[in-house]
Amino acid sequence: MPFLTRNVLASLVEYAVSTRSSVLGRAVHAQIVKTLDRPLPSFLSNHLINMYSKLDLPDSARLVLSLTADRSVVTWTALIAGNVQNGHFAASLSQFSNMHHDGIQPNDFTFPCAFKASSSLQLPVTGKLLHGLAVKAGQIHDVYVGCSALDMYFKTGLREDAHKLFDEMPERNIVTWNAYISNSVLDGQPQGAISSFIEFCRIGGNPNSITFCSFLNACSDGQYLELGRQLHGFIIRYGSEADVSVANGMIDFYGKCRQVNSSEKVFGGICYRNDVSWCSMVAAYEQNDEQEKACLVFFQAREQGIEPNDFMVSSVLSACAGLTDLELGRSIHAVAVKACIERNLFVGSALVDMYGKCGSIKDCERAFHDMPEKNLVTWNALLGGYAHLGHADMALALFKEMTWGISEVAPNYVTFVCVLSACSRAGELKAGLEIFESMRGIHGIEPEVEHYACVVDMLARAGKVEEAFEFIKGMPICPTVSVWGALLGACRIYGKPKLGKVAAEKLFELDPKDSGNRTLLSNMLAAHGRWEEANNVREEMKDVGIKKGAGYSWISVKNTIHVFQAKDTSHERNWEIQAMLAKLRSEMKAAGYLPETKLSLYDLEEEEKETEVWSHSEKIALAFGLVAIPPGVPIRITKNLRVCVDCHNAIKFISSIVGREIIVRDNNRFHCFRDGQCSCGDYW
Repeated sequence: MPFLTRNVLASLVEYAVSTRSSVLGRAVHAQIVKTLDRPLPSFLSNHLINMYSKLDLPDSARLVLSLTADRSVVTWTALIAGNVQNGHFAASLSQFSNMHHDGIQPNDFTFPCAFKASSSLQLPVTGKLLHGLAVKAGQIHDVYVGCSALDMYFKTGLREDAHKLFDEMPERNIVTWNAYISNSVLDGQPQGAISSFIEFCRIGGNPNSITFCSFLNACSDGQYLELGRQLHGFIIRYGSEADVSVANGMIDFYGKCRQVNSSEKVFGGICYRNDVSWCSMVAAYEQNDEQEKACLVFFQAREQGIEPNDFMVSSVLSACAGLTDLELGRSIHAVAVKACIERNLFVGSALVDMYGKCGSIKDCERAFHDMPEKNLVTWNALLGGYAHLGHADMALALFKEMTWGISEVAPNYVTFVCVLSACSRAGELKAGLEIFESMRGIHGIEPEVEHYACVVDMLARAGKVEEAFEFIKGMPICPTVSVWGALLGACRIYGKPKLGKVAAEKLFELDPKDSGNRTLLSNMLAAHGRWEEANNVREEMKDVGIKKGAGYSWISVKNTIHVFQAKDTSHERNWEIQAMLAKLRSEMKAAGYLPETKLSLYDLEEEEKETEVWSHSEKIALAFGLVAIPPGVPIRITKNLRVCVDCHNAIKFISSIVGREIIVRDNNRFHCFRDGQCSCGDYW
């Protein structure tokens, strides 16, 4: 190619950058060396340095730089910008320093790159030095240099310096205002962001999609629903409702403000949805406990040809965790593997969380250990999985590895809730109390109400119910529903109706509309033969209009959810279910099973009580599972209420009779039944 001119060669180098082709770039470089005399023209050297740095070949870029005699600000900026683009922030600052030592003055392209590098490395002192150089060079009043400095101050936590710089700017364009508003949101100052938006509009500014989305983020962070709705109206008047990025922001805003119906309307009105539109809708459903709809939208997105990304997959995995649908979660895991994102930090953490909440601790551990990088969320997800199953020994070992091992991850509020919950569910009183005391003394974390609730539960589980009550009375913060609920549950287990009534009264004050606490008190009184008092509680519920939530149990078979209620005979395979129940009842009776009728809800004859407890939804779901799921496969059942004593005892017998692992997730914890034993140790 001897006939190619210098300008053509420069164009080919630019084409190599745009196509991300290092092979083409090196071939063109070889042609330049072959056909042109040394030293190379400076503009060609600049093109080559820019190409190698942008294609993340820093060694080659530095080699060309060393062979360039006439280095200009363009030469150095090409090298610095490429390193910043590829995340080599320390190297870019080193090169900025070398440029300065060469006596080359930075320009309005160099300074923004250096400011970004210092903010990415969290180097506020370096950022201030760069600010000083920009002032000295007369560049700070350039809109883009000033905007970059402003962004640096916000991202390095120098809020006052950021405000001061903003106030001193002689000229502010839309980019500057957007940087100021969006960084105020990221800095946890939604009210400041809103005030800035209003000021921007007051002086005649024309907001764009970034401005609107920043304002919507401020409204969602501050839960300013009405203000966000006003902006929605303003967006319609302004003619920006058709902008897909603005519509995506509104989906996210309404979802976070728990107005998922509004999210649906905005989503339905988008003519050309992009991947962010689908991601936002999936997340909105998941955040509003509409897990089934979140999964449905995910599969609709796949049908539309939307490629799964880390945000979408992590959101739908959270939905699977909420449904405790292991089969569906595994299918989403397969999608993540196919998309090569299963080791992404967010997807990996969501996988750990999903498997933990679905009770598959082996898969949970495997997902955790397969992750090349872990953050605090990942560690907490595995701790949460151990806590759900009551594996205190594993939780304590992981906590020790996390805080004292090679990883040395600093625990937070959630970490201690998980560890204390695991200790509580496993009855590890001594270890749990030591962990609780270490929160303030060693880790500098002030215990909050959830931590106190775990301690109450630990004491009560150990039979120290009165001591738990004294602990509550000595709490430095006001006990909440979770604290009194733990005490009430203990009173039910250990037969303390007098203290149970005290706990129940406190619960009625805190949450007068909750039916579960009143039902628990009524059952506890009934178990001690105090039928009149139990009936009084039931009558009070009717008088104030409180209805006991219907109990449901569901089971997933071949990606279909089958839902059952007590005394349910509506299933298409009901005759098989009833035959299985009759068979189990006969075999259990022969094995020594006696129905637990003390907690029957009514003062019935003994035979009627036995019939009553045998028709509970979890037994029906289990019978269907035995009919529909092949032998050897664990049966997984989810119940929306706490599993009753008789069903718990019955499933222990059944697990031994049929030789199957049965996993029941109620509204309190997992129960893993195997060989006639339950992982909860008969305390739940």
